[in-house]
Amino acid sequence: MARLRSDVTARLRREGLAPGDDVRLTQEIRFCRTPDGVRLAYAMTGQGPPLVKAANWLTHLDHDWRSPVWRHWLVGLSRHRTLVRYDERGCGLSDRDVAEHSFEAWVRDLEAVVDAAGLERFPVLGLSQGAGVAVAYAARHPERVSRLVLYGGFAQGRRHRASGPAELAEHELELQVTRGGWGSDNPAFRQVFTSQFMPQASRELWAEFNELQRRTAHPDDAAAILAVSASIDVMAEAPLVRAPTLVLHARDDRRPPFSQGLLLASLVPGARFVALDSANHILLEDEPAWPVFLREVEAFLAEE
Repeated sequence: MARLRSDVTARLRREGLAPGDDVRLTQEIRFCRTPDGVRLAYAMTGQGPPLVKAANWLTHLDHDWRSPVWRHWLVGLSRHRTLVRYDERGCGLSDRDVAEHSFEAWVRDLEAVVDAAGLERFPVLGLSQGAGVAVAYAARHPERVSRLVLYGGFAQGRRHRASGPAELAEHELELQVTRGGWGSDNPAFRQVFTSQFMPQASRELWAEFNELQRRTAHPDDAAAILAVSASIDVMAEAPLVRAPTLVLHARDDRRPPFSQGLLLASLVPGARFVALDSANHILLEDEPAWPVFLREVEAFLAEE
């Protein structure tokens, strides 16, 4: 019996799965066009009612499917639902080197994907910078958003929440590092971001995340996306959201601070807030906060 379990585990790893994954789970990738002609790649996994994930930085539909950084997220969120997610413009399998990077373009991209997927009413999940896009979409399309889940998000990008010149200078330095070293074979430049996104991860996961960053976007696109993210401001739109909302945030997150999660929850009428015991912006499969996140999200969506 032990030999059989070992053989099964080896096969799952060869196929890009982890023990406990549903081996029947498959990914279907499709494409659509935005109003300004950008080709977006989107994917569907799982079965059941839809859950739409707004795009966030550092995704690659094909690579993420096999990556230990994101695989448990995709399997977990597809367990009871059809997860619809997409690579934002400039990232992954979507068009690179696009003419426009802007917050309004990001919202239009979400509109294009859900229309192409034929969805009418659905819950939306926003992670990190995707939280602002999800908030804006929910505020502008209340008839289509049934529930809103926001994790690790922020109402104000770095330019708006900076406490002074030093924080703004730090952001500008990040942009310079991204433009200069993002595509390099030397991961040292990308490690700056990795240690902030996943400070509690193993060296093996750090290496995976460094590689994911290199595959995800070209240096100019990565820098442009960072710049737009820093300019996000949904302070005025968050109070207009009418969908029931769940906000979750890691207590020691080193990217958007915990205070931004609290701010989001205070701005969206009736939002419920859950604090997670973690320092990771991307929750790891083997940390206690991950099953808590899944339970909270599943219970919240089950109330639809």
